[in-house]
Formats: sequence, C-alpha cells, structure tokens
Amino acid sequence: MVQKEIARRGRPRSYDPQVALTKALDAFWEAGYAATSLDDLSRATGMNRPSLYAAFGDKGAIYRKALEHYWADTRSAIAIALDERRPLREALQDFYDRAIEIYRSGNGRGCFMVGTALTEALRNPKLRADLHGSLHGLIRVVTSRIALAQSRGEIDAKADAAELAIIAVAVLDFLAIQARVGTERKALKATADAALNTICGPRPQQKRRKAQARS
Repeated sequence: MVQKEIARRGRPRSYDPQVALTKALDAFWEAGYAATSLDDLSRATGMNRPSLYAAFGDKGAIYRKALEHYWADTRSAIAIALDERRPLREALQDFYDRAIEIYRSGNGRGCFMVGTALTEALRNPKLRADLHGSLHGLIRVVTSRIALAQSRGEIDAKADAAELAIIAVAVLDFLAIQARVGTERKALKATADAALNTICGPRPQQKRRKAQARS
C-alpha cells in the first residue's frame, strides 16, 4: 500500500505547465477575461476542472499566470529587438515588426494586455498597479536605449529621450488597436515607419526625395 502511494505521488505530470498556460492565454486572448469560462479553459488546455484548480488555482489565478507568461515572453522579445549592438533605427524596426506579427496573429487579436487586462484593471487594484509598473518599465527601457543612441551620435543629442520613448511606446499600443480592428499589415508598417522617422529622423533617401520635391 505504501509503495503504491509513493508511486502515485511520484508520477510525472501528464501536462506541460508552459504549454497549458499558453493554451489558457490563447483562450483569454480570443474572448477576453469575463467571457472565458472554466469550461472554455478546460477545453483549451485539455485538463478537467480539478486538474486546472490543482495546477493553477481558480480562474483569476489562471489568468494571472497567463498574463505573467505573456509578460515574460514579451520582455524576452524586447531584449532581443533592442540589443545595444544594433543601430537604434534597426532595433526599433525589429521592435515594431515583432509586435505587428504578434498583434496580427489569431485573426488580428492585438495585444493580450491591451485586449484583456485593461478592462479587468478597473476592478482589480493589484492588476492595475502591475500594469502601471509594466508600462512605465517599458518606457524606462526604451528611454535608456534612445539615450544610448544619442550618445553614439545616431540621433539628435538635444532631443528629450524620455519624450521620444513615450512616443515609441504609444505607437506600440496604437498598433495593437489598429490590428484589433482589422488594419492590414501594410498600414501597420506605415504607422511604424512614421514613428521611426519621428524618433530617428527620415532615412537618407527620404531626405533626398523631400529636398528634390522642394527644388
């Protein structure tokens, strides 16, 4: 009897927590927090309710873990895109390109945080505080990256790095909204290009075309 009990406790999990969280995240992302039921999460993850509770807790806890999973992936993607070894324009281009690919996924579902967490933050002070911290943390990261580019002479040293970072992050959120309402990739790219030109200045060929148009 003791040996059987030890064997039961020692069995490996029949699910991968990260895979299950990704599937739960997709379910929330598709329908939003309020419209996603435990039955929806059970179907998405392939886990019954008792297994879900045992692994992650109630619906609120599952959502919270899914959001943290999304943030972890996002921070990793941002770190790669904004690699300090790259020129700022190239880094921000990758920053926006990665975002556009995510936002256009799942029939243009936009940003998980913007699409699901903002609504819940009205009733959840802890979530609101965490979202505030996440947003301003991103602004600090982008500010630091822009300041580095200024020190290298890539962009105007007199510009306010913090203001440019706010623009960069605001455009990121606007891209998420555009994708959610069905905006095509070409238009999303145009929005990103406008942000790049504002932050980094026009490309040399764009400057030449403008000069030729004036002459």
